[in-house]
Amino acid sequence: MADLVDTSAHSSPSDGGSRALLPTPVVKVTVSVDGLPRNLWLKLESHGPHGSVKGRTALALWEDIAGRVDPGVGIIESTSGNLGLALAAVTASHGVPFTAVVDPRSSASVVAAVRALGGRVVTIDRPDGSGGYLLSRIAYIRERLRTEPRLVWPDQYANPASPRVHARGTAPELWAQTMGRPMSVLVAVSTGGTLAGIRDYAAAIRPAWELVGVDVAGSAALGGAAGPRVLSGIGASRPSAFLPGGHRPTVSVSPREAVSACLWLSAATGLGVGGSSGALIAAALRLFRTEPPRREVACLCPDGADRYLDTVYAAEWRERQGLEPVRIAHAVEATAVEHRPPHGRPAVEGVREGRAR
Repeated sequence: MADLVDTSAHSSPSDGGSRALLPTPVVKVTVSVDGLPRNLWLKLESHGPHGSVKGRTALALWEDIAGRVDPGVGIIESTSGNLGLALAAVTASHGVPFTAVVDPRSSASVVAAVRALGGRVVTIDRPDGSGGYLLSRIAYIRERLRTEPRLVWPDQYANPASPRVHARGTAPELWAQTMGRPMSVLVAVSTGGTLAGIRDYAAAIRPAWELVGVDVAGSAALGGAAGPRVLSGIGASRPSAFLPGGHRPTVSVSPREAVSACLWLSAATGLGVGGSSGALIAAALRLFRTEPPRREVACLCPDGADRYLDTVYAAEWRERQGLEPVRIAHAVEATAVEHRPPHGRPAVEGVREGRAR
């Protein structure tokens, strides 16, 4: 049990390790739902290493494989974007070649950033028949490994280093920052590593949490039926290897709901989050009204709006994808935003006209 919460044995991000990572901040948004007070807690992983929750994963994967890496050959990984950017930064700091295997849905700005860090980018545009490109990306990697056996694949989809870093770091951070309050904790699913790690922590420590997995329509990550998907960073073409039995409870949202929640949060509070975070917020707004209604909901927000300016926050892209906003926050008003830094006193801001359009 102690092993899960020990965060003292963390090394500096500059050496590629996961030590001494500063906690990412939590923001508490007070909302009125049908006139009743609710608290929406947002843990903003965009403030973490390399700008997303995948920064934690990248550092943990590097620690796991560093001893096997040939600096003349390097590593290869399949990624929707964020992990690729984080691994590009980590490998660049060690002078190791890196190849990111992406697909057409990957953020153009993230792909450009990978290249700027010296990473090679391979775009797989062959659909995998399950609503995405994941299986095709993995097939490409397996073929590369067959012909280049010294190439190393960290395998974010099955490497136990992925859930472990969240059990030891992300989950206890959230518990401490929310003062151990009883709440529903919402985690978006793609590989399932983050949810599995937080579930391991919850099983060992038993905080007063209802741990909810959030997926999107068309994703098979938690056992749903695979189908077309347009959002990157959430969902998968196959079940998660970290969660072979799925997870309960689970909430599935539509891409329109996820996009609409991003736009609502930005308009109501000035906070910008990515598409997978939008899915979490859409699920939270739904849980505030379910029976029994949840009064405290925390969302682990994987990244920020900066990586979605040409998609989620671009009207032309939304129109092209048929994702015109829906009224996601009927009779919901954000009344205050409280920034809760890791140390020091929280700062509270009022909110102007937080009602949804």
